[in-house]
Amino acid sequence: MPILFLIVFIDLVGFGVVIPLLPFYGIRFGASATEITWMMACYSLAQFFASPLLGRLSDRLGRRPVLLLSLCASIASYLWLGFADALWMLFAARLLAGLGAGNIAAAQAYVSDVTTPETRAKGMGVIGAAFGLGFTVGPALGGLVAGGDPTAAALARPAFLAAGLSAVALVIAFVRLKESLPAAARRAGARPSRWRVAQDVMTRPVLRRLILLLFVTVTAFAGMETTFALWANSAYGWGPRGVGYNFLYVGLVLVVVQGGLIGRLSKRFGEARLVQAGAAMIALGLAFLPFALVLWRLLAVDALLALGMGLLNPSISSLISQQADIDERGGVLGVSQSASSLSRIVGPAAAGPLFEGWGRGAPYYVGAAVMALVLALAVRLPRARRARHEPQPS
Repeated sequence: MPILFLIVFIDLVGFGVVIPLLPFYGIRFGASATEITWMMACYSLAQFFASPLLGRLSDRLGRRPVLLLSLCASIASYLWLGFADALWMLFAARLLAGLGAGNIAAAQAYVSDVTTPETRAKGMGVIGAAFGLGFTVGPALGGLVAGGDPTAAALARPAFLAAGLSAVALVIAFVRLKESLPAAARRAGARPSRWRVAQDVMTRPVLRRLILLLFVTVTAFAGMETTFALWANSAYGWGPRGVGYNFLYVGLVLVVVQGGLIGRLSKRFGEARLVQAGAAMIALGLAFLPFALVLWRLLAVDALLALGMGLLNPSISSLISQQADIDERGGVLGVSQSASSLSRIVGPAAAGPLFEGWGRGAPYYVGAAVMALVLALAVRLPRARRARHEPQPS
């Protein structure tokens, strides 16, 4: 688990480095708000197709080879982004990056392999903390390297830095990461196709509801993420550095929640209640974001949003993994990640036109209404069953 944490952290630092820069890349090439959000959504379009494939491959070949392959794709995508000199190249580089990002399902399956149902929320929280810490360091580092001027930022430098960080993660994974899936389970997992897994998931009511909740949540949150730099530039005049520092603060809150609190909270309250609390916090944060026109209000809204995602995301992942047996976890988590990727297509695709046509607060009002729906659906979440053939913690 510590090695996986380090790999995910380094990889997410590389990913986070480019997050504050992408809207300004688009502005430099004359893209509209809608085009910028679609450029960011195409990453998730590729991830949507890659997640079930890589998740199922991890059931068949093991978690380690899939993680190595995806890191290679990430390196290539960052290099392409760094050399981009036209808008179409930005789209192509983000598509390639999305193909590599399908490794999230394999990383979550790795956690499921080495934890029990009682400790799984904590294990997912550790990976969530690696994500949060990566987003803490990455955007701030990217903004620092690029500079604070929206019109004269050195946008290529963070992309090359991200490629180097992913290369470090690849070396560590190759040298230190051990396979978590037993050979017998790999043989058992080689039978159904990834489409059959998706069809099977949709026939299971608890899984279907959990994946629907994940889809709706990420749709609302992704609309905020992809328009925030544009909103902050309009409301505060921020460039990459200001946006990066804002993500730094959000990441710190995520690390505290997912790295230090989620395990104890899930034991005391259960994952279902944490999902409900997280949905309520995200709804409030989105509703108040358009009014956060002074810094202290923005920090309070950021805290609500980070707390909400810090509670909700690992709790849903834990509940989903508990619905799957060991020989199907990669595939099931791949389906859930595909749903998450689809929502990262729908959310930005809707948020861009809302921002452009209805005002900068429109994506957040709509997102708050969507999260109210999530809260209503989460109120009666059933208890998850214990999957068969649970591994003993290593």
